[in-house]
Amino acid sequence: MIEVFFNGGKKVSAEVNGFTINTDQGVRNGGEGSAPEPFTLFLASLATCAGIYVKSFCDQREIPTGEIKITMDYEYDPVAKMIAKIMIDIHVPADFPEKYEQAVISAASLCAVKRHLSEKVKSEVRIIR
Repeated sequence: MIEVFFNGGKKVSAEVNGFTINTDQGVRNGGEGSAPEPFTLFLASLATCAGIYVKSFCDQREIPTGEIKITMDYEYDPVAKMIAKIMIDIHVPADFPEKYEQAVISAASLCAVKRHLSEKVKSEVRIIR
């Protein structure tokens, strides 16, 4: 279970598994910019999820990951007011085994967060008293 608390201003935190995740809105949205915005955390969860799959893939094959980096960017659709495309790039050193390039792309694509971006996942919002 995740519990959400309101901490003044536009600050909202979540308690999950003994961790506190703090968020705030940027100054342009009436916050102080003291923590990432919730949507930024959502995007970071996609990138870091891909990262753990890449890390696991490399660890299983004893491929060093010290020089591997993942970057993520996106294209925004101003009409739909949503992200239209997410691009994840896996930056590997020159000596990364070429035979594993497609496999490491496939591994990153298995990210559980990414797989949950689907209209098939039902969402429900309720009032509990």
